[in-house]
Amino acid sequence: MKIQVLGPLSAEVNGGSIVPTARKPRQILTLLALYPGRVMPVPTLMEELWGTSLPQSALTTLQTYILQLRRRLGTAMGPGGGAGGTGGAGGAKEVLVTRHGGYLLQIPPEAVDVHEYEGLVARGQSDFEQGDDESAASMLRAALALWQGPALVDVRVGPILEIEVMRLEESRLVTVERRIDADLRLGRHSELLAELTELIARHPQHEGLHSQAMVALYRSGRQATALDVYRRLRGRLIEDLGVEPSPQLQRLHQAMLAVDPALDVQAGPKRGSTFDLYAV
Repeated sequence: MKIQVLGPLSAEVNGGSIVPTARKPRQILTLLALYPGRVMPVPTLMEELWGTSLPQSALTTLQTYILQLRRRLGTAMGPGGGAGGTGGAGGAKEVLVTRHGGYLLQIPPEAVDVHEYEGLVARGQSDFEQGDDESAASMLRAALALWQGPALVDVRVGPILEIEVMRLEESRLVTVERRIDADLRLGRHSELLAELTELIARHPQHEGLHSQAMVALYRSGRQATALDVYRRLRGRLIEDLGVEPSPQLQRLHQAMLAVDPALDVQAGPKRGSTFDLYAV
């Protein structure tokens, strides 16, 4: 089985899709896929499907959805699927398993793209912290390449999956930021300009991305444009939130005005993020 949640939901067995068309069975499959090998309690599944307004038939309906998923799974597995050669419904029950108080997908974590993604991110982050920027950039780029669009873009999420989507999208943004940090430390500032221009347009109050855009522009010989990025961000923060930029961003701005040698690629720190260049 191969399941993808980093974009449109996809779940295939032997090349055949087992993704249901109905909304609620899709939610169940997604929630189980996010935690392979782990029991998902019935109350959690019910909360995802109905929130706090549970119908009287909630348990029976949930069991029906599980049966429908097993039926699709059994059809895809065929007569020879399952452990010990048991196929059809029998094999499906060994994959979508009933446990006391809940259900689980008995599949290896690497069968789900999000777990492959998180493994690559962990390796990339470790390389980054050790100063191996080339490997860090490569690992983080490979992790980001697994994304095919916004997380669960075609799944109508309930309260539990909504939190999962927020977590995944935040992780994606942090990973992008860390990969750019590694690329900046490798001197790839000019190559990053187009990407950073788009990112700060999409995240107009994100100080970390703005600091990276400022550094990339400065190192590309565009000091005036770098200072203008700061000016526009400061204006937005004051107008929208009534706050000044953070102290480290203000110090970065002052360093650019003073043409601080520490901003050069060769003189910059080999560990730490661009945003923390002037952290105290």
